[in-house]
Amino acid sequence: MGTEAPYDALSPDVVLDAVDAAGFATDGRLLALASYENRVYQVGVEDGMPLVAKFYRPGRWSDDAIAEEHAFALELAAAELPVVAPLRIGGATLLAHAGFRYALYPRRGGRAPELESTEHLAWMGRLLARLHGIGARARFRERGAIDADTFVRAAARAVLASNLLPERLADTYRARTDALAALIDARFAAIAPATLRLHGDCHSGNVLWTDSGPHFVDLDDARMGPAVQDLWMLAPSRQALDALLDGYGEFRDFDWSELQLVEPLRVLRQVHWAGWVAARWLDPAFPRAFAYVGEARWWEQHVNDLSEVLAHLQDD
Repeated sequence: MGTEAPYDALSPDVVLDAVDAAGFATDGRLLALASYENRVYQVGVEDGMPLVAKFYRPGRWSDDAIAEEHAFALELAAAELPVVAPLRIGGATLLAHAGFRYALYPRRGGRAPELESTEHLAWMGRLLARLHGIGARARFRERGAIDADTFVRAAARAVLASNLLPERLADTYRARTDALAALIDARFAAIAPATLRLHGDCHSGNVLWTDSGPHFVDLDDARMGPAVQDLWMLAPSRQALDALLDGYGEFRDFDWSELQLVEPLRVLRQVHWAGWVAARWLDPAFPRAFAYVGEARWWEQHVNDLSEVLAHLQDD
């Protein structure tokens, strides 16, 4: 199974057979859900609710790292946090079939949260405080951390190793990302935030709202990091962030100095996204979805954006 097209062998029949092998009688209904890093499907089950089958990208996480993700989700669910956790099948949550590792989840629907609503934001803040209280009880050992090494330096190496970045921009890109990584390291060292197990990718697309309230999905990016990482992506404005923190403060103290990490964390995500696409470019799904990243003008704008961010952080 090659890394250039890691899902070529994941046909609909393989997906259905994998769910059947886990002890469920599928009814032939199969719906691909939006996902690029992994492959995720809603699968119909005879005389039952549909399941969600998640097939992990080969080579990304070790079995131990996936086990940590699953254990964290189950720990949160056991504490009555609204998190969609994997099903245990014969005592295991990580399954294997036809060379693929996969997990099964109950299907949970919902709509996007209303991030303009003070009530919804405060509700989210309370839930995240509870999630972080549990996340602080132990540490991930296999899943790494949100830091400049992983999200800037490794991402930049992926970009420079690809054929996407125009050669004339390489030196400037390398200089900007090196400088940004150093600045971000310094900012983290100055703040010295407490780190804990996080959702890690807590944006509106990973929160679904129903009449009974929100629930979290997709802990695939769970890592160690500062609490503010799970807050800033849900806040389109400072007023929204204040509403989140009002709710958060009802259940857990927040270190206000972490607000100085919001811009560095935004930069980490920006650089990491470009590196992620570059590293996955030989997967046919990526050029189809992100064709604009193959154009020189996108990289020109990206390098210009990094220059502006660098100047802002240097002046901050």
